[in-house]
Amino acid sequence: QVQFVESGGGLVQFGGSLRLSCVASGLSLDYYAVGWFRQAPGKEREGISCISSSDGSTYYADSVKGRFTISRDNAKNTVYLRMSSLKPEDTAVYYCAATVAGCYGEAWDYWGQGTQVTVSS
Repeated sequence: QVQFVESGGGLVQFGGSLRLSCVASGLSLDYYAVGWFRQAPGKEREGISCISSSDGSTYYADSVKGRFTISRDNAKNTVYLRMSSLKPEDTAVYYCAATVAGCYGEAWDYWGQGTQVTVSS
């Protein structure tokens, strides 16, 4: 059974940092691009970062560029999202997702259940 589990969310003050983890089981992440998405209440889901499977290329939405860093440890079947200089507008449920189609693919094969990040002002 394939499963993706996010962790590391929580309550943090403005300007603080968190590191989210996305752990995969039931498959090898070696062949998957992994993206991070977020959805705030009343807003559409937003893709914020992605890391490719081939060469580890990374992509960031303008809203997080320079503040968030995505990385992967294939030996641990885990992808991380390091978030710093957090702002209240970063408050959302954060999801990871995986696809064999690459970071610009439109279809994501697997999704995690999400982890809540709340940034207080």
